[in-house]
Amino acid sequence: MGDGSITPRLGNMKALLGIVAGAGASYGIYKLMSAGSFKRNKKSAPSDSPAVRSSSPARGGTPQPGSLLAKPQHLKMLLSCLENSSDPSDRCRILLTLGNAAAFTVNQNLIREFEGIRIIAGFLSDPEAEVRVQTLNALNNLCMNIPNQDQLKVYVPQVLELIEMSPVNSDLQLSALRLLTNLSVTDKHQHLLKESITLLLSLLVVSTETLQVQALKVLVNLSSNPDMMDDIVQAQVRLKG
Repeated sequence: MGDGSITPRLGNMKALLGIVAGAGASYGIYKLMSAGSFKRNKKSAPSDSPAVRSSSPARGGTPQPGSLLAKPQHLKMLLSCLENSSDPSDRCRILLTLGNAAAFTVNQNLIREFEGIRIIAGFLSDPEAEVRVQTLNALNNLCMNIPNQDQLKVYVPQVLELIEMSPVNSDLQLSALRLLTNLSVTDKHQHLLKESITLLLSLLVVSTETLQVQALKVLVNLSSNPDMMDDIVQAQVRLKG
């Protein structure tokens, strides 16, 4: 039974690799092609599965950055601290803690119920790059939950813009791609990535192996949807042209 479910995806990967091999895509060309549209709309670790970093326990009832938390009052406190923090290093530590906590389903649900997805996603536009990275990492773990995905889908355009506007091979691009990988596992939200296929293909040409693998994972997820294959082929043709 396992082999049967894996075979179609492996076939999609082989077909996709064939498309990429013939693309001859240039990231520079892509940037020129897309610069106009992004200017008009201008408003920038963990793996694909939940990631938990080593941590120390909270002391004295106060949540400590890096600790794994399951108590609702601790999560509420952290979200409040995050909203009111003026120190980028504090924001990073709080986001790391929330990301660790979000590796567990019970905390994923609690964070959603406390409007934590909206609070955390608000830092996708933080001026500090490392805060944006930690934001993406936390959202990546929260994305392992289907109800959370329904809330996270509205941030896809912002995540795509981060990939577009960030330096090639940056941690921002990698974390953003990891989030999109989890969001595109099922076909429910894959249509939201339709306009990003050209960008994903171009990253396969110019980025490092780590980023290439992550971009390929997103494309393989999309290629499992027959409705998306035509868009992938057409994007390849545009890049060749």
